[in-house]
Amino acid sequence: MNNHNGRITSLFTNRDKHDKVMSLFITAGYPNLEDTVDLVLGFEANGAELIELGMPFSDPLADGPTIQEASNVSIQNGITIPKIFDMVKQIREKSEIPIILMGYINPVLKYGVKKFCEEASKCGVDGLIIPDAPLEESAILSKAASNNNLNMIYLVAPNSTDERMRRVDEESSGFVYCVSVTGVTGAREGNEVADSVSMFIDRVNKNVTQNPKLVGFGIKNHQDAQVISKKLDGFIVGSALIDTIKSNYPNNGWQENVFQFVKELKYGNI
Repeated sequence: MNNHNGRITSLFTNRDKHDKVMSLFITAGYPNLEDTVDLVLGFEANGAELIELGMPFSDPLADGPTIQEASNVSIQNGITIPKIFDMVKQIREKSEIPIILMGYINPVLKYGVKKFCEEASKCGVDGLIIPDAPLEESAILSKAASNNNLNMIYLVAPNSTDERMRRVDEESSGFVYCVSVTGVTGAREGNEVADSVSMFIDRVNKNVTQNPKLVGFGIKNHQDAQVISKKLDGFIVGSALIDTIKSNYPNNGWQENVFQFVKELKYGNI
């Protein structure tokens, strides 16, 4: 399965293991349709190396209140899959940052799996994360993704068995997404995450050996990120970023404040 020599693979090749990849999740069309492209380019300029673009869905099961609300705002803003593809095209005019579309299977099925993967690939998407399409049910999707050179990224969580982790490693390409806590997305208290996470991460490292590993869910700041991703290849931040956008938008200079937050996530307080 790991046969994609694309942007995601290059990102992890020849990397100093102390330099953790920072992936940022943003809901496409949040806080408005016009700003997604500028935000992504600004994230990259401030240290982001991978972008997960959320495809809003009316019934986001795995998401906590922060991302649910961002999804609702985007849907009200009139976001659609073609508009998301268009955003990716615009980003590609200026950037080669790896872009992953993250969302739920329903809108993809409605759009047509084959057509979705063809168009995503054509406009410059690198991979897909579809949390509610587990391995057992995603044969059609993973075949269409593979035919279009899209990495399929699967998730492991603390309640995944060792055997399951090995299967995910087998089927994933690009990286494996390690969900650090069982439950919905959202920022959490540092200690709550740290204690349960270290056992989980040791299990991940034992079972996931073919793919790079990024850890997400619950990371709020640079220190969290460094501690939690210490034995892995990098970290993912979503809710804390969206909270930062929410608390600054639409005030003057809101983008600069958001980019400052991104920079501190990656580099600490310089």
